[in-house]
Amino acid sequence: MIRFIDIEFGSSRYQELLDLRYKILLQPLGLKFLDSYREQEASFLHIGCIDNSTDELIGGLILVPVDNEEIRVMQVAVDPARQGEGTGRKLIEYAEKTAKEIGYSRIVMHAMLSVVGFYEKLGFTQDSDLFEEKGINFVRMVKEL
Repeated sequence: MIRFIDIEFGSSRYQELLDLRYKILLQPLGLKFLDSYREQEASFLHIGCIDNSTDELIGGLILVPVDNEEIRVMQVAVDPARQGEGTGRKLIEYAEKTAKEIGYSRIVMHAMLSVVGFYEKLGFTQDSDLFEEKGINFVRMVKEL
């Protein structure tokens, strides 16, 4: 069983989430986490996925308000040992539910090409051409809540 938690910025769980995001998302691409960016994260909503049997953080993401209607999901990371179990899908579904509950009508993301199919299965659609950020190709995806 898994559960979802809000993670407080600066907490020990936040550091665990940073470590997971780095290991899954940045390190394989040769990128570093910029400490200067960390200050911006204080106003973001951090969601963690916890394994109930071990109390271990196995996944997480960030929700970043764009405007009054739109919120952006970023930095979705699931421990490689737990991938393929539906954790990523459940994490996104929880993020959608949370975004809707706090008043957003649309959720967006910049998805790497390798995960576009995953998000399409969850009801997201592409609404941009291919673009590049830090040498990585993305498409913007959107879903009405």
